[in-house]
Amino acid sequence: MGRFLLAVVLASLIFASASPIATAQVGQPDIIQEHWYHTYATLTLDVNDWADNNPDIVDLISAGQTEMGRNLWVLRISDWSLDTKPNGDKKEVVYIDGGHHGNEHLGTELAFLTAEYYIEGWIDGNQDVIDVLETTELHILIMLNADGNDLDTRWNSNQVDLNRNYDHYWNNCPPNNPTQPGSSAFSESETLANSIYMDTVVPDADLYVTMHTGVWIMLYPWGRWPEQPSDWELFHSIRDDVHTNISDIPIRNANQGLYPNCGTSRDYGYGVMGYPTFTFETDDEQFLLGTVEALSDRLGEELDVMKYLIQNVWYWRARLVVENFEIRTNQVEAHVVNLGQASTSNATFHYSDSNGELLWHSDTFGINATNESTVVLNSKNLSLVNDGIWSIHYQKRVIDSSQWVDEVIEDSVIVIKSTNEGFLPAPSFLINLITLITAAIASRNRSNKSKD
Repeated sequence: MGRFLLAVVLASLIFASASPIATAQVGQPDIIQEHWYHTYATLTLDVNDWADNNPDIVDLISAGQTEMGRNLWVLRISDWSLDTKPNGDKKEVVYIDGGHHGNEHLGTELAFLTAEYYIEGWIDGNQDVIDVLETTELHILIMLNADGNDLDTRWNSNQVDLNRNYDHYWNNCPPNNPTQPGSSAFSESETLANSIYMDTVVPDADLYVTMHTGVWIMLYPWGRWPEQPSDWELFHSIRDDVHTNISDIPIRNANQGLYPNCGTSRDYGYGVMGYPTFTFETDDEQFLLGTVEALSDRLGEELDVMKYLIQNVWYWRARLVVENFEIRTNQVEAHVVNLGQASTSNATFHYSDSNGELLWHSDTFGINATNESTVVLNSKNLSLVNDGIWSIHYQKRVIDSSQWVDEVIEDSVIVIKSTNEGFLPAPSFLINLITLITAAIASRNRSNKSKD
């Protein structure tokens, strides 16, 4: 980079850092974006510019403030002309945050580049991007620790490690793992605001990725234990797909892949919220300021992994489809296919009346990831009613905190093979039968009287 251009870049950044209000009056050239880290001021400029120019897909809100009063900007990116997917189904939800540690700038920039890819892809008419934004909501909080970012320090302004301040085994790791977890779980305004956003805006997210910089690795739960998480099949299938088709980045359990860690947003997202969750760590060779290499090239492979995770988010849960459902004497038999890549262990069949009152449910059964099973369950206490509704009730993943879903079984796959003493015919059938018998008897009596 020439001396004059470098001087212009430095002057622009000094001005931006010193005066967040003033930066609203000046632009941030792409050459700065591609060759320099964001300050809070330049990030504020960029996200507001996106929101102003792309209201059809970008909704910008603040999830709260840092300890020093800076906004926690969240970009909500989707095709907002559609409340649902084009087929009427609910959109998938992806939650991404970056910048827990203020000096881990590449992780923050990866969050920024992810947002940039989908916004600019929509503008450019990229069909893959259009397909994603028609079916998915992206919620991206690029810079959680804006105070630490501008001071180039790991901690927030209270000298707390924000990624040890979450209410999941807070301050409960071995003493040889030094950290500053804060005075209590969620003692810091940044983590408290992040947890509230998770709980109130994206409680049923289908993917959560928190972005950091350190060892080049992707970490899934748990940080506190070396054991594999309940949904190990899901995490392993993603690992195998990424390694086969995209990148050889290591993908491991956090405790074994890095070191024991507690109170992290990753384990909170999985253990408390029930999200499938990754910590995405870029390598520790921080971007060299002023280098010729562009950030989008520097993080190109990592962005490809993020595009894969987002584009395939539909699969990151159990998706049970009942292909055949037979009601037999004293039992129900069903063929159930799992289209997703996560297992579920506590599925049941529910039978309800037209008012939604539960009349009967089966024993529990499990379906493994990307598997199918024929299940046979006792139905001795089942009594059929008019306009009854069959559904399948299960959790999206094995983890206890995962969301429950209740999905109606299509009438076209339901077959009544036989009845027994436990099955009462629908009231309408009884009424029709009694009416027919009564009419026949009356007709017969009239016939006999006429003969007399």
